[in-house]
Amino acid sequence: MAADRSESATVLAADVGGSFIRMATVALPSCEIEQTVERKTPTEDAETFLASIAEATAYFSGTERPEAPLAIAIAGTIHPQSRVVTSANIPCLNGVDLERALSERLDRPVALLNDANAFALAESKIGVGRGHAIVFGAVLGTGIGGGLIIDGRVIDGAWGIAGEWGHGPIANQQPSSLDRPLPRLPCGCGRTGCVDTFGGARGLERLHRALGHPPASSHDIVCGWKSTRPDCTQTITIWAEMVSEPLTLAINVTGASLVPTGGGLGSDPDLMALLNREVRARISHQTTEPVVIPGMLKRDAGLIGAALLWRNTWQATE
Repeated sequence: MAADRSESATVLAADVGGSFIRMATVALPSCEIEQTVERKTPTEDAETFLASIAEATAYFSGTERPEAPLAIAIAGTIHPQSRVVTSANIPCLNGVDLERALSERLDRPVALLNDANAFALAESKIGVGRGHAIVFGAVLGTGIGGGLIIDGRVIDGAWGIAGEWGHGPIANQQPSSLDRPLPRLPCGCGRTGCVDTFGGARGLERLHRALGHPPASSHDIVCGWKSTRPDCTQTITIWAEMVSEPLTLAINVTGASLVPTGGGLGSDPDLMALLNREVRARISHQTTEPVVIPGMLKRDAGLIGAALLWRNTWQATE
């Protein structure tokens, strides 16, 4: 069924994470979210996953535009040529051409992008990055993700991994405030010493333990830092130094003038103010303006970014 390609359109958007699928109708160009539905994410069986998406889509069958295209932001990478998915959080989709499979099943156009790219795109268009030509979106949630936007376009790169600063052996084993080296922690990607091993919520908890402190949740560590507990203060101080170094490198390499942040840690204004100070002390171009700023769209960023991807796609082909 042909999609509506007028400037004003309704897009069915989904934000697919390792735990939940959130789907909504998004009005363009206003980006207003109209109706939402949420389902648990099946992670072990591809057919069950497809059926769950179809069930969620069926919820909107009574809307005035049931033929609306489906745009999906998903936790994982999408190969630019083959369009197959690689997702650590949803392993049943590894090697699946999800766009084709869903388009055939639902009889509607389907577009897919990485969830960090969706976050970055939304924040660059209508969020805190509006007006900036180059935006590097940094997600600091359960793990680490990133997306690069230049002149309003998602930059995927040759393998669909542009902006992916969470993986690669770039950990600083010897923070300046520590008198001993830290171990290079193993990462789920198969490498060691990735930013993901200490930068996200689970990584912060691993870092806390590696420093010899009793196990604690990321929430408790951040709260303890805010109440000046010595163990949590040490962990957060070292965390900010270690995360700021690869994030500074990403800014220097891309030339981004703003870094919107998302995810649980990335939404904490006090923690991001600390990270901003650490980054500003390290970037090649010194500035008095904030560089690292929590995004303003919160949990809607993925849905809005997915809808904007669809608009970008059809405008490019008009």
